[in-house]
Amino acid sequence: QVQLVESGGGSVQAGGSLRLSCVASESRSMNSCMAWFRQSPGKEREAVATIYANGGHTTYADSVKDRFTISQDNAKRTVDLQMNSLKPEDTAIYYCAADVGFCSVLISWTQYKSWGQGTQVTVSS
Repeated sequence: QVQLVESGGGSVQAGGSLRLSCVASESRSMNSCMAWFRQSPGKEREAVATIYANGGHTTYADSVKDRFTISQDNAKRTVDLQMNSLKPEDTAIYYCAADVGFCSVLISWTQYKSWGQGTQVTVSS
């Protein structure tokens, strides 16, 4: 399985921005999906954004649409998540995940085989 490492978490005030980055240990296959998930205490892990390697099709959770942008650089084996206009409810541990197949925020976290260790994002009001 591919190894994933996230970076870029931190603490910001509401309205601020952060950029998360995920680097993979090997090049992705063209039918692979990369996703960012998040999980806050007491809540289930939820998909935030996904991007398909072939063509870069993206999907977003309604809660982050128009605020977050997922992007990829296949040559560098990275997938980034630009987070703008952050809100306190965005506070969570953010995880990078990878799998092969259908790529959508509607796909449960249980379907993903490869995970990063997570990075904490804290937004204060």
